[in-house]
Amino acid sequence: MATKSSMTRKLPGRIVGQTVDSEGNRGFVLTLQAREQHIRREKATSNICSNQAHCALTAAIYLSAMGSVGLKQAASLSTSKAHYLANQLGEIGLDLVYQKEFFNEFVTKCDSDLKNKILQKLEEHSILGPLPIEEGLLWCCTEVNSKEEIDKVVELVAKVVLK
Repeated sequence: MATKSSMTRKLPGRIVGQTVDSEGNRGFVLTLQAREQHIRREKATSNICSNQAHCALTAAIYLSAMGSVGLKQAASLSTSKAHYLANQLGEIGLDLVYQKEFFNEFVTKCDSDLKNKILQKLEEHSILGPLPIEEGLLWCCTEVNSKEEIDKVVELVAKVVLK
């Protein structure tokens, strides 16, 4: 990205630069961010300032459209699908890290090598896989995940785990 000095403050968003700290480690810093993003939000030229309002508006619209019955149904579907996935993964050897109740997210035990292989296999099929965390893999299901999609994920993971 390039601009004339006189136009620098007109650039939308934030510009991040690379630097070195006092110990010689590489780091990243905000080298330029328009002050309007913090003090004159109504005149901001980027969507960074309005992101919180956008998220709140999206949530309000979703909740209004779902209503109390629809929200309960979405929660019930999310929970049952997550438990179905957890059980299916357990059948192929991916055990839960925490043996407690959960809503729609859970962690399975997995070493680093297996984590990477699972994520790679799912990515090869354009599937956004679980989040790798220190304890293993963090999985999530919502009401929008179909049984067929869940079964496909389990099938692909099984190819890695049962190899």
